[in-house]
Amino acid sequence: MKEIPFKNTYANLPERFFAKVNPTPVSNPKVLLVNSSLAEELGIDTQSLTEEILSGQKIPHGAQPIAMAYSGHQFGHFNPTLGDGRAILLGEVAGHDIQLKGSGLTPFSRQGDGRSALGPVLREYLVSEAMHALGVATTRALAAVCSGEQVLRESSEPGGILTRVAKSHLRIGTVQYFASRGDYEGVETLIDYLIKRHYPLAKNALEVFEEIVRRQAQLIAHWMSLGFIHGVMNTDNMSLSGETIDYGPCAFMDRYNPSKHFSYIDRQGRYSYQNQPGIAQWNLARLAEALLPLFHQQEDQAVHLAKEVLNEFTHVYEANYQQRFSAKLGFSDHGDPRLIESLLKLMSEQEADFTLVFRHLSEDPDQFLSQFADPTSAKDWFKEWQKSAKANIELMRASNPIFIPRNHRIEQVIEAAKKDDFTLFYHLHEILQNPFLPQEQNSSFEMTPEPEEVVCHTFCGT
Repeated sequence: MKEIPFKNTYANLPERFFAKVNPTPVSNPKVLLVNSSLAEELGIDTQSLTEEILSGQKIPHGAQPIAMAYSGHQFGHFNPTLGDGRAILLGEVAGHDIQLKGSGLTPFSRQGDGRSALGPVLREYLVSEAMHALGVATTRALAAVCSGEQVLRESSEPGGILTRVAKSHLRIGTVQYFASRGDYEGVETLIDYLIKRHYPLAKNALEVFEEIVRRQAQLIAHWMSLGFIHGVMNTDNMSLSGETIDYGPCAFMDRYNPSKHFSYIDRQGRYSYQNQPGIAQWNLARLAEALLPLFHQQEDQAVHLAKEVLNEFTHVYEANYQQRFSAKLGFSDHGDPRLIESLLKLMSEQEADFTLVFRHLSEDPDQFLSQFADPTSAKDWFKEWQKSAKANIELMRASNPIFIPRNHRIEQVIEAAKKDDFTLFYHLHEILQNPFLPQEQNSSFEMTPEPEEVVCHTFCGT
């Protein structure tokens, strides 16, 4: 058995960047699933991923456990001290962070218990790995563990620990943490670290910011093309590497509704589907504020440079949005924007299923029309689409998944897990690894939930 080849570049930064802390052991852990293909990509011997290491019972050789410090705007309000309250970074392997989420108290836990309920662990494992299979930039799940202990949320629930893999866990809130304290030496140190780790071609903070803006615009456009709703786009939940991070009350839409939001605590719909591009740009503006002194010595010039870069978000986002939705309609070049928007308007008016509408368009006109309560308008749109250009069916099939991690299925997984039954968890995970390929034996997992199965709200639950 080979040891995990840890490096600890973040733990080698000044101590004010983190707190040294070990995971808190649990009583009776059980490994539910290890992502062997991801372990292989990272050069990790799966035999080294023991129950003791994945549960935090044992610190692996070479690891230097830490909880990272960061701040964040949460629902628009700034919280200067957040940090990893229930997650501990073990170190880095093959340039990726290995983190235990739900592994116990840290100095940043505040009023929390440092633990995670098992349900959110299963949700993040399923959704993050599904996102990876869909081609979305995302953190990954290396392992899921049942802790063998109960955690108290709305009620007593089984606990869990997720081993999460990310290019890094640096967030917009990490920069804000130092800037809000006037610690621009810390900001400079962080940007130098960011350049070395993620942006080696960048020469300065402004060029780093340009690349972050570009990656976020591309990422949000990808989310939108799949009907994905992150749920809590706080600045501490936006990765500086451009990955989707922190799958709390996330969900994929079933019936298309632009104002749809899932998080139980998002009562105003701040983080609804249609608001995601604007919120991403707002968050990036907060990052720009934290970086202004590094852009230029004169504040007015720094603000001017920041605005120029922020304005590029809209251009990059719209180009990527247009490209992805054009591909969903089978156009290899940019299709007619009016054709895209008229279909989305029709889907919204008739509450048609987002995923099935696009998938059936490439496969079966009758099934496509059956998604609409009144197919008359859909027939008119379909005829216009047929006239506009010859659609590339293979492109459509590669752009429109059949299987997504539908919320009602995830809830079924969580409810079964509470009874110590993980059969559906394993089965759904297997299905979601091939989201674009027909799976006749699993056709029921394609379907929109029945009215009684619809999940209106999701909970972070961690």
